[in-house]
Amino acid sequence: MLSAAMGRCHRLSAGAACGRGRVTHRRERRGRAGPGRGPAASRSSQGPFRAGPRHRGDSSAAQIWHRQHCRKKMTHWFHRNPLKATAPISFNYYGVTTTPAATKVCNDLRLSRTQLLELFTDSSCNPEIMKNAADLYFSLLQGFILSLDDSSQECKLRYIQNFKWTDTLQGQVPSITEDEAKDVHRSLKIAAGIFKHLKESHIPKLITPVEKGRDLEARLIDSYIIQCQAEAQEVTIARAIELKHNPGLIAALAYETANFYQKADQTLSSLVPAYAGKWRKYLNLKSCFYMAYAYCYHGQTLLASDKCGEAIRSLQESEKFFAKAEALCKEYGETKGPGTTAKPSGHLFFRKLGSLIKNTLEKCQRENGFIYFQKVPAEAPQLELKANYGLVEPVPFEFPALNAHWTPEAVAAFDLTKRPKEDAAKPKPDEEIKPLKEPNIKPQKDSGCQIS
Repeated sequence: MLSAAMGRCHRLSAGAACGRGRVTHRRERRGRAGPGRGPAASRSSQGPFRAGPRHRGDSSAAQIWHRQHCRKKMTHWFHRNPLKATAPISFNYYGVTTTPAATKVCNDLRLSRTQLLELFTDSSCNPEIMKNAADLYFSLLQGFILSLDDSSQECKLRYIQNFKWTDTLQGQVPSITEDEAKDVHRSLKIAAGIFKHLKESHIPKLITPVEKGRDLEARLIDSYIIQCQAEAQEVTIARAIELKHNPGLIAALAYETANFYQKADQTLSSLVPAYAGKWRKYLNLKSCFYMAYAYCYHGQTLLASDKCGEAIRSLQESEKFFAKAEALCKEYGETKGPGTTAKPSGHLFFRKLGSLIKNTLEKCQRENGFIYFQKVPAEAPQLELKANYGLVEPVPFEFPALNAHWTPEAVAAFDLTKRPKEDAAKPKPDEEIKPLKEPNIKPQKDSGCQIS
């Protein structure tokens, strides 16, 4: 469920593609303890408790956090894998809970989980509402995981509940206000932090090993982290362009962002193309797009330094990357696979780059023909750019404190000897999980790359 909330968070920003306000550049298996809905798509996934056919964990919050705002602000600019759907959990342990305190904990768990899941598809939900709902749920859920005396022993309730989720792979940014852009930027960093926290602190503790190619496998988690960082930096670049910052800074930020997308794509390279092919096309086209930006603004920097011949060659290289990004946009739209289909080539932020490259190249050629008369190098300049400002790091994440309802008396009130025994000899059929339907948010007027 944490993974789903991450996914939602990731969609804000990266989850970043849907639409309102004014930024010009637009932008989820089974477990045992928590609602599930993160990156999402088809079969089962693993959570903080147990992976495998009967997982005991809830892994879908980071995706939701990240996706919530991304979805609202930049729907068709960012590619999003489906949200992680989950089977209903009642937390009804008749006979097992022996006091009102234990029963209250279970009732509160059921209600908080239901409310959190409803927020995943609520387009009016903001980061504060999402955080409060997630904190309440996870503060209660952790009573099934943590020992009250802070010992290293497992809580006796860790195996009491199975959770089941879909799997994300197998199984438009219009204009936004400055405050909304900040929400997108921060939500993406929070989502990256949640994914990172899961990878480092909880996934290694799963009872059964993580399956290759599934949601909690290292390659996928790493790609989500990197993609969150890259998409957050896109907001930074849009802002830098709007405020007409130094072209050298914009070129460096674009180059760093392109490298982020390339790294995320390479991380997924060993996955089955049928599952990750569409996602990789998106990452590849974004890498080319921002390389085009880097060469374009680097060309402006070279021209300002009276290196007109090198500037022309840099702009020519920018043209090549932009043409490649345009071709990849078409390939991406035609590639079948899980997740939404972003439409970056239809965004003004995308189209404006093409015009900027053309106009800047023509200016350089005119200047070279009248003033500089410099030879245009055969090789493109090597970009060795390093941004000193605007780079994105994941925001550190920690689970909330254990809910006050979890007292020694409440834990002792769970009598596991009265729990119905499972018949291991009779395998149960897979329970169908209904996919999560996200609201179809129509983007408003595309104002290009403006945060106001």
